[in-house]
Amino acid sequence: MPLFRHATARTARQLTGDAGEDRALAYLEQQGLSLLQRNFRCKGGEIDLIMREKSVVVFVEVRKRAPSRFGDAAASIGPRKQARLMIAAQVYLQTLRTVPPCRFDIIAIDGERLNWMRNAIEA
Repeated sequence: MPLFRHATARTARQLTGDAGEDRALAYLEQQGLSLLQRNFRCKGGEIDLIMREKSVVVFVEVRKRAPSRFGDAAASIGPRKQARLMIAAQVYLQTLRTVPPCRFDIIAIDGERLNWMRNAIEA
């Protein structure tokens, strides 16, 4: 076994997701939000972007899809994914001294169209 592991190559799907997150981050920063953390992972789930808008912590799920007859990007966030987002958010909030107001937003990118849905997931 080699002493050092080389980083594994990213799949086309992962690269597409990374590009979507980059675009979403740039868009949200243009809207005045600031990045707290990117790709927060824990045993229970993952959050793509954790942002701050004034005093509110914003957990952002980014979905990117090519135009499809199978539904838009936002429709792909089902109850199971929402539950995993909630778990990850709870784990993140446990790292803070005080729990600030927070919300869950979705950035849905369908083809070239970006749609920012504020408070899209009820906690």
